[in-house]
Amino acid sequence: MEVISVREQPAFAPAAIAYFQSKWGDADSRMVYQDCITNCLTTTAALPQWYLLLDQGQIIGGAGLIPNDFISRMDLYPWLCALFIEADHRGHGYGAKLIQRAEQDCRRAGFEQLYLCTDHHGYYEHYDFHYLAIGYHPWGEQSRIYQKQL
Repeated sequence: MEVISVREQPAFAPAAIAYFQSKWGDADSRMVYQDCITNCLTTTAALPQWYLLLDQGQIIGGAGLIPNDFISRMDLYPWLCALFIEADHRGHGYGAKLIQRAEQDCRRAGFEQLYLCTDHHGYYEHYDFHYLAIGYHPWGEQSRIYQKQL
């Protein structure tokens, strides 16, 4: 298992774009991933970052580290987003590898907290995330916000 940063290995950008679009995108949002991942390659800012989890060169998961996850709490950042592990690879703690890499990059950039928004209950608590509040998305939904001290 290997976690790679798309910024550090830009040859993976097209595969990362296709992967995140296939997991989280729809006809209206496909360009969000393409634009964000493409531009993360050249920015000098700490964010965004995109990660892929590889098993013998095959993508089996991914996650992002972004300034805001389309949620009302714009005072909070950075955000872990788009964490996904392929169904046939779940149950082995592979999500932890992506979370740990995001945490490492957060610390390196001087961030003291990491946030995420989700509707999942019980998963992120295993990784020391704690419920903080409810946040609101522009499309009218709400999500639970979690925070982790780094």
